[in-house]
Amino acid sequence: MKKALLWMMAILIMIGSTGCGNSENAKGETQDGESANHTATENENMSDYISLTSQINELESGLSAVRFDGDYAFDLFLEQGGAESDQDVFRFISQTLLSANADLQMRAEGFGCSTISIQNTDGGYLFGRNFDWQNCDALIVASYPKDGYASISTVNLGFIRQGAGIASSMLTDEILTVAALYAPLDGMNEKGLCVSVNMIEDNATIQQDTEKADITTTTAIRLLLDKAATTDEALELLGQYDLHASMNFMVHFAIADSTGKSVAVEYIDNEMVVTDTPILTNFYLAAGEKQGIGTSQSHERFDILNDAISNHATMDKEEVKDTLDSVSKDNFNEFESTEWSVVFNQSDYTATYYHRENYETAYAFKIET
Repeated sequence: MKKALLWMMAILIMIGSTGCGNSENAKGETQDGESANHTATENENMSDYISLTSQINELESGLSAVRFDGDYAFDLFLEQGGAESDQDVFRFISQTLLSANADLQMRAEGFGCSTISIQNTDGGYLFGRNFDWQNCDALIVASYPKDGYASISTVNLGFIRQGAGIASSMLTDEILTVAALYAPLDGMNEKGLCVSVNMIEDNATIQQDTEKADITTTTAIRLLLDKAATTDEALELLGQYDLHASMNFMVHFAIADSTGKSVAVEYIDNEMVVTDTPILTNFYLAAGEKQGIGTSQSHERFDILNDAISNHATMDKEEVKDTLDSVSKDNFNEFESTEWSVVFNQSDYTATYYHRENYETAYAFKIET
């Protein structure tokens, strides 16, 4: 890793801040030297996927993508006990990968999301995801770790910032990419396993406290993308760690594999509870006194998604996209937006992104296997 001037760097992780700034260094070129603004519209052949390098490529304002090859020390992170907080995660990154002392500050505000798992008309399964938040900069990360499964994941760059007093232009592509590897909010790996984190509006939180190693919300997603091939493997892995919710937010996970096994993983009184479901929004699904707690709009979105899958035994990618559009934020007259929608194809390992509710322009990526 480059070390020059890194002692000056500090990383600020903000879980759900009140807004996101524009990324000042999210520009670059593809491997053939052409502009990275390669989009695939609805009438184009989606077999031509966007090529990425280690330089962050701006696809359009507010949406960028990057590739990482090699070791980002995640095995070491787990071996040394993981972390109980985002602060500890980024302290590990700074000290282990960046040779810098982290100066971390955090502030928070919630986000909403919707996910759907359904059989693909062309065979296999599709997993769709909306990330609802305020306007922010999103980073798509294609990861090819030294030890682990290749994956593609999405990060809200509003959750990653430098400490006070350091110009944002000093945050290099290399540093930002390494930090983003530990901060995914959704993704799919080369085995077709998909994971998403969705928030639940509840005063309770997740702070498991046993003798197990510790993981946070986003490092749990990194764990599953790197190590799990199936939903069953993902559940077994989660059970081996104590989960600590980032910024004390209550969250649950949507997990689906290439066979179509899809579940919600929730934590009630710090106990992991698994519920079979092809849909997840922002309220508890597990049976019991918590069931149904969450936002009223999340129930409305759930019902819309449930009606869609009830009327379709299968969907193709376009139909999943349209279904995600039907529950995007512009349908609810709120200040938030659906910052990204993504359709993961769990058979051919492709990811098709739509940015800020523009469902006419798609950005297609493929995991190299």
